[in-house]
Amino acid sequence: MFKRLTIVSVTLASLLLGGVVIAADEHNTAPGLTAAGAPLGLQGVDPVAFVELGNRIDGRAAFTEVHDGVAYYFASESNKEAFAKSPAKYTPQNGGFCTFGVSVGKKFDGDPRYAAVVDGKLYTFLNEDIFLLFNKDRSGTISKAAVNWKKIEHTAAVDL
Repeated sequence: MFKRLTIVSVTLASLLLGGVVIAADEHNTAPGLTAAGAPLGLQGVDPVAFVELGNRIDGRAAFTEVHDGVAYYFASESNKEAFAKSPAKYTPQNGGFCTFGVSVGKKFDGDPRYAAVVDGKLYTFLNEDIFLLFNKDRSGTISKAAVNWKKIEHTAAVDL
Protein backbone atom coordinates (compact mmCIF):
# COMPACT_ATOMS: atom_id res chain seq x y z
CA MET A 1 0.00 0.00 0.00
CA PHE A 2 2.81 2.40 0.90
CA LYS A 3 4.51 1.80 -2.45
CA ARG A 4 1.26 2.48 -4.33
CA LEU A 5 0.66 5.69 -2.38
CA THR A 6 4.23 6.84 -3.12
CA ILE A 7 3.78 6.23 -6.84
CA VAL A 8 0.51 8.18 -6.85
CA SER A 9 2.12 11.03 -4.88
CA VAL A 10 5.10 11.21 -7.22
CA THR A 11 2.81 11.15 -10.26
CA LEU A 12 0.64 13.95 -8.86
CA ALA A 13 3.68 16.00 -7.92
CA SER A 14 5.06 15.55 -11.44
CA LEU A 15 1.79 16.69 -12.97
CA LEU A 16 1.58 19.69 -10.68
CA LEU A 17 5.19 20.67 -11.30
CA GLY A 18 4.67 20.09 -15.00
CA GLY A 19 1.80 22.58 -14.88
CA VAL A 20 4.10 25.17 -13.34
CA VAL A 21 6.68 24.66 -16.07
CA ILE A 22 4.05 24.96 -18.80
CA ALA A 23 2.66 28.13 -17.22
CA ALA A 24 6.13 29.67 -17.42
CA ASP A 25 5.88 29.38 -21.21
CA GLU A 26 8.13 32.37 -21.87
CA HIS A 27 10.58 30.81 -24.31
CA ASN A 28 10.03 28.70 -27.40
CA THR A 29 12.26 25.66 -26.88
CA ALA A 30 12.69 22.16 -28.21
CA PRO A 31 11.31 19.38 -26.01
CA GLY A 32 13.80 17.65 -23.77
CA LEU A 33 17.01 18.90 -22.27
CA THR A 34 20.50 19.57 -23.59
CA ALA A 35 23.62 18.30 -21.85
CA ALA A 36 23.66 21.71 -20.10
CA GLY A 37 20.41 20.74 -18.38
CA ALA A 38 18.25 23.31 -20.16
CA PRO A 39 15.94 23.06 -23.17
CA LEU A 40 17.34 24.09 -26.55
CA GLY A 41 16.39 27.46 -28.02
CA LEU A 42 16.31 28.57 -31.65
CA GLN A 43 16.43 24.91 -32.73
CA GLY A 44 20.20 24.91 -32.30
CA VAL A 45 20.86 27.78 -34.73
CA ASP A 46 23.64 30.17 -33.67
CA PRO A 47 21.88 33.47 -32.79
CA VAL A 48 25.10 35.52 -32.98
CA ALA A 49 25.81 34.37 -36.54
CA PHE A 50 22.21 35.12 -37.42
CA VAL A 51 22.22 38.67 -36.04
CA GLU A 52 25.77 39.63 -37.04
CA LEU A 53 26.00 37.90 -40.43
CA GLY A 54 22.36 37.44 -41.35
CA ASN A 55 23.29 33.81 -41.87
CA ARG A 56 21.54 30.80 -40.38
CA ILE A 57 24.39 28.58 -39.14
CA ASP A 58 23.84 25.57 -36.93
CA GLY A 59 25.58 25.77 -33.58
CA ARG A 60 27.33 22.91 -31.85
CA ALA A 61 26.71 21.47 -28.41
CA ALA A 62 30.41 21.98 -27.66
CA PHE A 63 29.68 25.73 -27.61
CA THR A 64 26.63 26.02 -25.36
CA GLU A 65 25.59 29.01 -23.29
CA VAL A 66 22.53 29.00 -21.04
CA HIS A 67 20.59 32.22 -20.64
CA ASP A 68 17.30 32.63 -18.77
CA GLY A 69 16.90 28.86 -18.56
CA VAL A 70 17.40 28.28 -22.29
CA ALA A 71 20.46 26.65 -23.89
CA TYR A 72 21.77 28.20 -27.11
CA TYR A 73 24.30 26.55 -29.40
CA PHE A 74 27.04 28.48 -31.20
CA ALA A 75 29.26 27.77 -34.17
CA SER A 76 32.38 29.03 -32.37
CA GLU A 77 33.79 29.95 -28.98
CA SER A 78 33.95 33.61 -30.05
CA ASN A 79 30.21 33.64 -30.85
CA LYS A 80 29.48 32.02 -27.50
CA GLU A 81 31.55 34.70 -25.74
CA ALA A 82 29.82 37.51 -27.66
CA PHE A 83 26.45 36.11 -26.57
CA ALA A 84 27.57 35.76 -22.94
CA LYS A 85 28.58 39.44 -22.90
CA SER A 86 25.30 40.68 -24.38
CA PRO A 87 22.55 38.05 -24.49
CA ALA A 88 19.73 40.57 -24.96
CA LYS A 89 21.33 41.64 -28.24
CA TYR A 90 21.12 38.12 -29.66
CA THR A 91 18.18 36.27 -28.15
CA PRO A 92 15.16 36.05 -30.43
CA GLN A 93 12.41 38.54 -29.75
CA ASN A 94 9.12 37.43 -28.19
CA GLY A 95 10.77 34.49 -26.48
CA GLY A 96 11.52 32.92 -29.88
CA PHE A 97 7.83 32.47 -30.64
CA CYS A 98 6.42 33.45 -34.04
CA THR A 99 6.34 37.25 -34.09
CA PHE A 100 3.27 37.33 -36.30
CA GLY A 101 1.50 34.99 -33.89
CA VAL A 102 2.42 37.21 -30.95
CA SER A 103 1.09 40.22 -32.91
CA VAL A 104 -2.34 38.54 -32.81
CA GLY A 105 -2.00 37.38 -29.20
CA LYS A 106 -0.83 33.78 -29.78
CA LYS A 107 2.33 31.78 -29.10
CA PHE A 108 3.11 29.74 -32.20
CA ASP A 109 6.37 27.94 -32.88
CA GLY A 110 9.11 30.20 -34.22
CA ASP A 111 11.14 28.45 -36.91
CA PRO A 112 14.59 29.92 -37.65
CA ARG A 113 14.20 28.88 -41.31
CA TYR A 114 11.69 31.73 -41.49
CA ALA A 115 13.32 34.59 -39.66
CA ALA A 116 14.44 38.15 -40.12
CA VAL A 117 16.83 40.53 -38.47
CA VAL A 118 15.22 43.97 -38.27
CA ASP A 119 17.07 46.85 -36.64
CA GLY A 120 19.53 44.37 -35.15
CA LYS A 121 16.84 42.19 -33.56
CA LEU A 122 16.00 38.61 -34.47
CA TYR A 123 12.38 37.66 -35.21
CA THR A 124 11.17 34.15 -36.03
CA PHE A 125 7.99 32.95 -37.77
CA LEU A 126 5.82 29.85 -37.95
CA ASN A 127 6.24 29.10 -41.65
CA GLU A 128 6.81 30.63 -45.08
CA ASP A 129 3.22 31.86 -45.52
CA ILE A 130 3.32 33.70 -42.20
CA PHE A 131 6.76 35.11 -43.02
CA LEU A 132 5.37 36.49 -46.29
CA LEU A 133 2.50 38.15 -44.36
CA PHE A 134 5.05 39.70 -42.00
CA ASN A 135 6.97 41.13 -44.96
CA LYS A 136 3.85 43.04 -46.07
CA ASP A 137 3.86 45.09 -42.83
CA ARG A 138 7.07 44.53 -40.89
CA SER A 139 6.89 47.57 -38.64
CA GLY A 140 3.19 47.13 -37.88
CA THR A 141 3.64 43.46 -37.00
CA ILE A 142 6.66 44.18 -34.80
CA SER A 143 4.82 47.01 -33.01
CA LYS A 144 1.73 44.89 -32.34
CA ALA A 145 3.90 42.01 -31.15
CA ALA A 146 5.79 44.28 -28.73
CA VAL A 147 2.51 45.40 -27.14
CA ASN A 148 1.03 41.89 -27.01
CA TRP A 149 4.20 40.26 -25.69
CA LYS A 150 3.91 42.29 -22.50
CA LYS A 151 0.41 40.86 -22.04
CA ILE A 152 1.07 37.21 -22.93
CA GLU A 153 4.72 36.59 -21.99
CA HIS A 154 3.86 34.77 -18.77
CA THR A 155 0.82 32.92 -20.16
CA ALA A 156 1.05 29.33 -21.36
CA ALA A 157 0.64 28.93 -25.11
CA VAL A 158 -2.28 26.51 -24.61
CA ASP A 159 -4.15 29.18 -22.64
CA LEU A 160 -4.14 31.73 -25.47
